Amino acid sequence: MRIVIGSDHAGYMLKSTIVDFVKSLGHEVEDVGSHDPNPVDFPDIARALTDRIRAGKAERGLMVCGTGVGASIAANKVKGIRAAVCHDVHSAHQSVEHDDVNVMCIGAQIVGPWLAKDLVASYLAAEFSTDEDFRRRVAKLADMDDAR
Repeated sequence: MRIVIGSDHAGYMLKSTIVDFVKSLGHEVEDVGSHDPNPVDFPDIARALTDRIRAGKAERGLMVCGTGVGASIAANKVKGIRAAVCHDVHSAHQSVEHDDVNVMCIGAQIVGPWLAKDLVASYLAAEFSTDEDFRRRVAKLADMDDAR
């Protein structure tokens, strides 16, 4: 799978661990920044990441910031993006299975590297359910995008 990964300065260190881990799972990775620990604006990184997904150049994205919240807010502003903050393994896979999440956001100040790897593995292994209830609900989310 093609994965795009981004972080702000608060998530920069954890992102490097995640990039290596995702590659070790056999996925193709594109890192859209930040590329150093100097302050950056997370909406700029979120825009670069979501642009790659919308263009079909990545199937899923991973955003790392201090709490994951800012990254999630920014990513969810973009039509066609469904982002979720996931700090537990159940949410990491269920967000994909039930809500077809295409960007998972992690807070580097909330989780450490070992949990981040578990979250990422769970998220990347998950597939959107074929259950009609979940498909119908995600279609309604897409309709909400069109109402913007």
